Amino acid sequence: MLSPVALVFCSGYDEEEVERAVRRGFALFGGPEALCPGVKSVLLKPNLLVGEVPERAVTTHPAVFRAVAKVFLEAGYRVGFGDSPAFGSPESAAKKAGILEVARALGVDFADFTHGVEVDFPEGVQHRKFTIARGVREYDALVSLPKWKTHGLTRVTGAVKNQLGCVPGIRKGEYHFRIPDAILFSRMLVDLNRLLRPAFFVMDAVVAMEGNGPRNGKPRFMGLLAFSRDPVALDATLARLIHLDPALVPTCSEGERLGLGTWRREAIVLWGDDPERFEQRDFEVLRLPQVSPSRKPFLPLVRRFLLPYPVIRRKLCKGCGVCTEVCPVHPKALRWSESICLPSIEYARCIRCFVCQEVCPHGAILVGVPLVRRVLGKMA
Repeated sequence: MLSPVALVFCSGYDEEEVERAVRRGFALFGGPEALCPGVKSVLLKPNLLVGEVPERAVTTHPAVFRAVAKVFLEAGYRVGFGDSPAFGSPESAAKKAGILEVARALGVDFADFTHGVEVDFPEGVQHRKFTIARGVREYDALVSLPKWKTHGLTRVTGAVKNQLGCVPGIRKGEYHFRIPDAILFSRMLVDLNRLLRPAFFVMDAVVAMEGNGPRNGKPRFMGLLAFSRDPVALDATLARLIHLDPALVPTCSEGERLGLGTWRREAIVLWGDDPERFEQRDFEVLRLPQVSPSRKPFLPLVRRFLLPYPVIRRKLCKGCGVCTEVCPVHPKALRWSESICLPSIEYARCIRCFVCQEVCPHGAILVGVPLVRRVLGKMA
């Protein structure tokens, strides 16, 4: 059976324009009743990585959230929303992103993403037990609203990775610490999606993020809202639009391997607008082949010569200490250096999870690529 992905042009974040595009996308799949049959409540899961204004393209835009919420409210569903940011409270992140105000105006409930419940998943391959936000368990169906961005560990963050926000608080950091390998981490994300089984995905790529994502990259206009039931097919389609081979995206390769969905072109059918309208040939994203450090005898050499690594740009660092706070390693790989009054990285301890790069509020941490890896990438 083919996996449908709908591509709908959207010229910007004007509320009427976004609502038109969202309604068209839902109509292509038969409407909300066809997507969430026999249920009474729906939880919307936007990307609220951190509290940032919508113009920075870090979070799902409130206009997209508003339009999707209206579709379900008008169909008679009880609607809630939530996400667990990388740091800070869910409420503060939702407020700064502009989503809390929209939710209150529409009567959309703020679900509990602060407290978690342990959920067994015996079918898991990488992970068989998860801590899931209590609010997720209080709704009949989950609808995911990811933002299309680059990412230091998984290359891109989109439909598959968005569900990590269903894990509350510091638990996400614990997963990074236990699973620093991008492939194994992606396998865990696939298990999480297999557990949660979102009913539908609406990808905000009207303005995506390239470069030093997922927080400090550059906003990049794509003019696209994308829709699918299959998160792997959705991510793979967006990857192809930015001329990134989906086989290099570990959430796609692991997603297909574990039966979550498909990344193969011949197994995906595209609906809606012409995909050529959205192509971005020069989209700034890491395109080198994936390297796994999981072979322990070679781990020190792999880390030193092949694995990307976080780099602190000292001229941009404000000494806020957020990076040292979120580092999941014990003892921490990122420590405060009294001699220079700035953080420093102990690379022998660094697990290359890129949480520090992900959350730095000043864009002072980049993803560095070793020279050997760059040379091998050009030869491949």
